[in-house]
Amino acid sequence: MTDIARLPKPTLDVWEWQFDGHCRQVSPDVFFHPEGERGNQRRRRDDRAKAVCDSCPVLTMCREHALAAREPYGVWGGMTEEERIRHLNQAELAS
Repeated sequence: MTDIARLPKPTLDVWEWQFDGHCRQVSPDVFFHPEGERGNQRRRRDDRAKAVCDSCPVLTMCREHALAAREPYGVWGGMTEEERIRHLNQAELAS
């Protein structure tokens, strides 16, 4: 579960970047896997989501948000939940 204490305060300045996300033009189903989705089907969906992220002007802000908030589900900023967990674990080990 996301720890909401980590989330920034809900001010327009903080969240405004989301209005420019390419994900707004795509179904959320592309970014969030259905329960039980595994293997090639999940990789293909993740790849489609990452393709949307690749050219997104707010990719960095989205990724930073997902890492800071420890978003538990979906592709955010071109990273799956597994990739975010791995990244955070590596960062903790390095510190």
